[in-house]
Amino acid sequence: MSASLRATVHAATAAGSRRSSITFTLLAALLLAAAAPAAVVAQAQQKASAAAAAVQSDPLLKAMREELDRSKSQLKMENVPAPYYIEYRLSDVDEYSAEAAFGALRQDQRMHARSLRVVVRVGDYKQDSYYGPGTGLVTFAPSDDDSIALRRELWLATDRAYKAASEALASKKAVLSQYTADQPFDDFARAPALESVGPFVKLDFTPAPWKETLEKVTNLYRTDAKIQSLSAYVRFRAVNDYFVNTEGTSTRQGYTVYSLNLSADTQADDGMELGRSPFYVGSTAAELPSQEKLLAETTKMLQTLKALREAPLVEEDYRGPILFSNDAASDILDGMIGQNILGIRPKPGDSARTTGEFSSNYKGRVLPTFISVVDDPTLKSLAGKSLIGTYQIDEEGVRVASLTVIKDGMLVEYLLGRMPIRDFADSNGHGRAAPGQSPSPNIGNLILQPRESSSPEELKRKLIEMCKQEGKPYGYYAETLVGYNPRLLYRVYVSDGHQELVRGAVFNELDTRTLRSNLVAAGNDPLVSNREGAVPTTVISPSILFDELEVKRTDKKNAKLPEYPPPAITAH
Repeated sequence: MSASLRATVHAATAAGSRRSSITFTLLAALLLAAAAPAAVVAQAQQKASAAAAAVQSDPLLKAMREELDRSKSQLKMENVPAPYYIEYRLSDVDEYSAEAAFGALRQDQRMHARSLRVVVRVGDYKQDSYYGPGTGLVTFAPSDDDSIALRRELWLATDRAYKAASEALASKKAVLSQYTADQPFDDFARAPALESVGPFVKLDFTPAPWKETLEKVTNLYRTDAKIQSLSAYVRFRAVNDYFVNTEGTSTRQGYTVYSLNLSADTQADDGMELGRSPFYVGSTAAELPSQEKLLAETTKMLQTLKALREAPLVEEDYRGPILFSNDAASDILDGMIGQNILGIRPKPGDSARTTGEFSSNYKGRVLPTFISVVDDPTLKSLAGKSLIGTYQIDEEGVRVASLTVIKDGMLVEYLLGRMPIRDFADSNGHGRAAPGQSPSPNIGNLILQPRESSSPEELKRKLIEMCKQEGKPYGYYAETLVGYNPRLLYRVYVSDGHQELVRGAVFNELDTRTLRSNLVAAGNDPLVSNREGAVPTTVISPSILFDELEVKRTDKKNAKLPEYPPPAITAH
């Protein structure tokens, strides 16, 4: 027992027998507190031992670790520094895809492949060879667990990557010599070693029902002779990533993504091209719509296209309040915020902090003060829906945590990988990469969090009230977007609140400045928008209301209608 603990216990017991029960309780608490650190240490050691054993029990991680250790000890060319850092990443991808159009299947394939990415860095953390050809070498890996075959692939790839790195370092130094100012940050951020072996993930589905669903859904083109295309596509992926580096990190982690996309196109009588492309994404096949529901959703989509063909054109220029649904708002959050909070290092010689529009906005206001934005890849679900942007460790071997990027409208952080930028020396676990690709900062689960919120009905009433005050007969409600322009746009009339679908509109000046200055309210209806891109991400946003935005008619010329009618639609 320490001297301070002995003194505390003595003081407690000296108060006499009247306080004996209190003394006993205090003594027990103090002894438990003294023992707690040892228990925590023992538990941590036990977890570390279990993780190390798990690494050794995985044949791929074991082979990668052994070859990495061999490369670290033996790789050295004459007159070239030995590598200070080496990493291996193996991505095991099992993928199924199928597509149907006009009621007929036109794609059905299953693919299994493994890619290897080898990075060798020459120099040191301050300045190294990660430049041009030195950014890594990618090749295929054996599709089975043959450790000898895998190690030979790693051996050859490491040798080539090392030679490329030595050339890249010389080229990089020549480029940097053109600039007088020294780089105020390291080339590569240090990261603690960790060992983590997650469960191996697998696809879980039966192909036949999905092919049948695609055929039935796309056969609904027969209900509308003016539909020019109707297709449906599924893509199911299971990705298991293996990662080792010379810092002592060894990890295995995986994810599954199941996506279904619909696409349909038509033309109005004036030739204007109109389309819809709803999508559904989850981490399990069970989260996708059933055949019955998908048939209903497709029928609704086709009815919307018919309504668009018959909808009036936007003729006037409008400047005033516009309400965006949570679906439309998620596109704005993803593009205008998600892409501008990435801490991507500019090219040599560029003094900007990052490459995005927020490169000079650090500690500045980028949103209204009642809004914050958080990226939390550790969050697995919301309101019963899985979040595919979830992960624990990024593709550079760095553990991630929830991160507030914008607090009360102020930009306080960037999402970073292990390539530092000015004022940000360390990774925060956002170095993400598709199989075989170089890691780059990216979002995980990006969440817009308003401090004050209203129901969708209240937002609509606010929209109408603002239009009344400005003497406008109607405002606008954007339900879905394509890019930053409306695909489904409605006039909301002040007189009775009824909505009228319009077509041919574009938004003018919808940009980060408008987002900062004209966003006046947000809803309490957050939508989970899972997005399957190079890496899986999730964007969560409620409806948002702008007090002023310009709507005008598109200047895009209409396409010509087909010169002759389609073939007759006959029953089978």
